[in-house]
Amino acid sequence: MSATPPALASLIEELVRLPGIGPKTAQRLAFHLLKVPRETAVALAEAVIGLKDRTRSCRRCFNISEEELCAVCRDPRRDSQLLCVVEEANDLLAIEKTREFRGLYHVVGGTLSPLEGRGPDRIRGKELTARLESGGVREVILATNPNVEGEATALYLLRLLKPFPVKVTRIARGLPMGGDLEYADEVTLARALEGRREIT
Repeated sequence: MSATPPALASLIEELVRLPGIGPKTAQRLAFHLLKVPRETAVALAEAVIGLKDRTRSCRRCFNISEEELCAVCRDPRRDSQLLCVVEEANDLLAIEKTREFRGLYHVVGGTLSPLEGRGPDRIRGKELTARLESGGVREVILATNPNVEGEATALYLLRLLKPFPVKVTRIARGLPMGGDLEYADEVTLARALEGRREIT
């Protein structure tokens, strides 16, 4: 017989399912929620339910939205000729935080991984080509992650985009600010050299 009450054990079990949450962190979070006032726990539960009930994918770019079109797609100040392709909506948010990109996005919704059974039908490649068929896009920036799955996805998307009269670019990758050359792996150093720019 377990010393953990069923309600507590159930919460820990649910928290462990979240990405990046191990059993110890789940237990710590569960005990924290046990100590907070009831209204704090209710506010958290209502926020999660609200997220599930009110959000959906943007009809155009597949970003998270509470309306048919997300705030980025609705913004008339954005450059509609510039399209940045990202894996997930959280990648879009990361780019938005830089305040450097003023174009539109396309969220493909994952990556290709043949070993895990994720083929081209699992990402929104057809929706991307449909957007290009309607015209008006001059450049597509492939901003997939610099890992095996991200590279495979970028190569697949590059093949899809070949027939279209658009410039296709890839985000530069390389050394992080504050990183030392001696600790960088060969791929990172090679990418840093490839992505070098002229100093003016």
